Amino acid sequence: MDATHDGQNPLFSALLTPHRSMDGRGLRWVIALAAVMASIPGLTFYAMGAWPIVGLLGLDVLVLWWALSASLKSGDAYEEITLWPDALDIRRVSAKGRETSVSFNPFYVRLAVVRDSDNRVTALRLVTRGGETEIGRFLTPSDKDQFARAFANALHRAKT
Repeated sequence: MDATHDGQNPLFSALLTPHRSMDGRGLRWVIALAAVMASIPGLTFYAMGAWPIVGLLGLDVLVLWWALSASLKSGDAYEEITLWPDALDIRRVSAKGRETSVSFNPFYVRLAVVRDSDNRVTALRLVTRGGETEIGRFLTPSDKDQFARAFANALHRAKT
């Protein structure tokens, strides 16, 4: 974190990461199952002389692998949110490893919780004099709600 906070403990610290229910092993199993399932009609079409269909079924499996791999890779992104008595630091790291950091004075920050018609949290925004910054974009609605409750309490303590 910031060198000006040496020796201090943060008032609040959270590492936000996207939820991924499948790992690399699960990806291999899904692709293997899709390949087996595609081979059943593929062999039938091949036997009937419609061999181009086999290539299209193989392309389906390849596209499925690409989509699931991209989703798995996006799970490498994260946000690190640290609240100090005099600063709110947000460090974002993309799935490709690009890092951005922003810092705010916590006294001038307000947490805006956006809810849908079913009262689920759809967005968390830090509102400042200069605009808004969305945080936890990749979190589930229940994770956003839990984070909002904990962070709002910490932000309130920082202002008092």
